[in-house]
Amino acid sequence: MKTKLLTFVIIFAFLSCKSDKPELLAKPSKGIKTGEKPNIILVLTDDQGWADVGFNGCTDIPTKHLDRMASEGVIFSQGYVSHPYCSPSRAGIMTGRYQARFGHDCNMPYQLENDDTVGTPLSEKMISEALKEQGYRTSAIGKWHLGDHPNLHPPKQGFDHWFGFPGGGMNYWGTAKDPIHMMYRNGKPVPEDQLSYLTNDFTEEAINFISKKDKKPFFIYLAYNAPHAPDHATKQYLENTKHIEYAGRSIYGAMVNGVDHCMGKIDSTLVANNMKDNTIVVFLSDNGGRTEHADNRPFRGHKGMIFEGGIRVPFFIRWPEQIASKLVFEKPVISLDLYPTLLAAAGGDISLETQLEGKDLLPYINQEKSEQPHDMLFWRSVGGFEYAVRKDNYKLYKSAYKDKILLFDLKKDSYERNDIAEANLDIVKELNEAYKKWDSKNIAPKWFDPHQENVLKEERKLQQTRLKSINLKKDQSSF
Repeated sequence: MKTKLLTFVIIFAFLSCKSDKPELLAKPSKGIKTGEKPNIILVLTDDQGWADVGFNGCTDIPTKHLDRMASEGVIFSQGYVSHPYCSPSRAGIMTGRYQARFGHDCNMPYQLENDDTVGTPLSEKMISEALKEQGYRTSAIGKWHLGDHPNLHPPKQGFDHWFGFPGGGMNYWGTAKDPIHMMYRNGKPVPEDQLSYLTNDFTEEAINFISKKDKKPFFIYLAYNAPHAPDHATKQYLENTKHIEYAGRSIYGAMVNGVDHCMGKIDSTLVANNMKDNTIVVFLSDNGGRTEHADNRPFRGHKGMIFEGGIRVPFFIRWPEQIASKLVFEKPVISLDLYPTLLAAAGGDISLETQLEGKDLLPYINQEKSEQPHDMLFWRSVGGFEYAVRKDNYKLYKSAYKDKILLFDLKKDSYERNDIAEANLDIVKELNEAYKKWDSKNIAPKWFDPHQENVLKEERKLQQTRLKSINLKKDQSSF
């Protein structure tokens, strides 16, 4: 009888998670009620694909620690970032606003010496500043890429502690190229002989910050540059992917496995310090997987595109004291939601932060709210060179790659194979008008990067390569 009852409970729980209602059940509130603010670790990877973690179906890259941690919290199956590539996406995360509001549509120019007008301006209030107001000690570790000039570095943006590099990429062995591609600790260059492998170095720095004896709760923004190029890995991590026979994927996988191994070390540190239950761990990638070696399947596209493969990312939150384990939230959320969610969890009054455009996800997670967090989501790249709107199941995408406006029904066609724009001109018009209204509150990009020319080059190469495979003399009819 007990066996039958247990079987019924398991089946009922499984079916409940697949219903149309929010899939999450919250545990009774503890931390906030007792006045204990949670510690917060926001982990961002770089160019990691949707299917490059086991919790999204990856089978070749070992990610056992990330998979376990995801299973101990809530996985967002439709978790988006606000931009399809690097710096603008990070600007959205850190400010809780669509980055087009302040003209941060592009990466910083690569060949110029950028001044302090190029990057996320000090007028934008970052989450680090909001959490400092709540009594947090704050640390930025890893890749910054929100302003090359020292006036825009983390110490000027609400961080007590900084260990990382300012620019968009870095040699993993810590070899400096210039002041932008150089490791710093609190504004001072770090000697290269004190560095080993950046993924490990960033982790060690985070562990030291966690372990520091301090009564204040902590916020760590841990932005790994892995698995962004250049493709560098240690023997230890390469050993774990030696079964992958494609060399590029094997090295890329080793870089992802390095992040996973290091997340396991961080989690062990939380356990050893009796901090795990009341520490929020957020994990996501800054955008879809890169064009080479990453896996965004089953979704279409990659980093740089506003197809799902460029903006839907691996994404979970774990907070044992507040969120139940083994949960999947299937409604669309966006990285802009992290700022209000974390600030509310820290006891802040998000109603005072009127600039925020994300939603506090906790009421949706604990079923206090049953509707979708967002009526619409928007994306803009390079001032409207590309843009997209999602409303319910419909997604409009003005694609510069395909030189047309596309419409998809993501409920019926989540892989974006079938453009239904011509058959649904009324929906196209509605979503285009919604975009124009939203975009009217944005400003023009304050600077530009090579993305536009790169898009056209990439698409031209794709079509030319496809054409070369055809024998036009013999391929005259369908078989």
